[in-house]
Amino acid sequence: MSSAKSETQPLLENMPAKEFAGPTMDVENAAQRHKANQQLSVAGASRTALIMGYYAACSSTMLVINKVAVHFLPAPTFVLACQLAATALIVRLLDGIGVVEADKLEWSKVRRFCLVVIGFFGTIYTNIKVLQHSNVETFITFRSSTPLVLAICDYLFLGRALPSLWSWGCLVVLLLGAAGYVMVDTGFHVEAYFWLCLWYIFFVFDTVYVKHMCESVKMTNWGRVYYTNLLALPVVAVMLPSVGEQIALNAITWTPQVLAPLLLSCAVGVAMSHSSYYLRDTVSATFFTIVGILCKILTVIINMLIWDKHASLAGIGFLLVCVVAGTFYQQAPKREYEKLETAGS
Repeated sequence: MSSAKSETQPLLENMPAKEFAGPTMDVENAAQRHKANQQLSVAGASRTALIMGYYAACSSTMLVINKVAVHFLPAPTFVLACQLAATALIVRLLDGIGVVEADKLEWSKVRRFCLVVIGFFGTIYTNIKVLQHSNVETFITFRSSTPLVLAICDYLFLGRALPSLWSWGCLVVLLLGAAGYVMVDTGFHVEAYFWLCLWYIFFVFDTVYVKHMCESVKMTNWGRVYYTNLLALPVVAVMLPSVGEQIALNAITWTPQVLAPLLLSCAVGVAMSHSSYYLRDTVSATFFTIVGILCKILTVIINMLIWDKHASLAGIGFLLVCVVAGTFYQQAPKREYEKLETAGS
């Protein structure tokens, strides 16, 4: 017995620790990895929730502020130019004193940002034109239908799977709700819906392409804000003399009632640009849009409390149908993740 023990002891001492521990060590390592993944998941979810709250606060108020601004200052191109200039200037100043970090201008990045500027400028400009010629609910309803197109764009361009049957049903309800709103909209304007169609095209392109840029071009979010606003400013400056707003500007009396909404829209515009890029960089294109739709619930409440140009009760009912359907849309996973899940099951 003592001889067997003495022969076995050297073998145990020379055996590698991992092999000696056997299944017990593997179970402990797996448990530690699982716990670490859970902690990272909780931290990531908390961070995403904070970013969503930041974006929601900006998005829910910016739409109404712009509506008020162009009401008292009926020159949407000029309002847009002020917002772009203010955002670019504030970001540059904050970067200069070390409060934020914004990328310096580089030709390689400027070249790739040209399409971003086109999408951004087209979305913002048509947004303001829609608000000038229609009510807030019209804009919200059409935005609530954008996931129908974005779900396909996510599949074609961003590597996601197609939505589930439940999600397709939600998207169909979105479309029916938008159609119902058009039928009962007391604020129907042909010009407004023309601008809505243009906004739709620019918004879908901007949402998909910017998400692609966030994934392919390494920049700080403040750098993206700076590039977008600064590069869009010359386009607006060239357009400004040709849009016929000079007469309206000459007739304006620059009272606090006119200046306050304009300055407020510039200030909120800085945060809106940053929160938008922050959220785009964190979540998928479709989820970004769904969050925006949820923000519109608060916008409707604000609009009904302070503004008298809102839709009828039937119109608001169809609007809420769109918002609820958009809320219950379930984001499709990345196609490679879907394959892994199928293989694992």
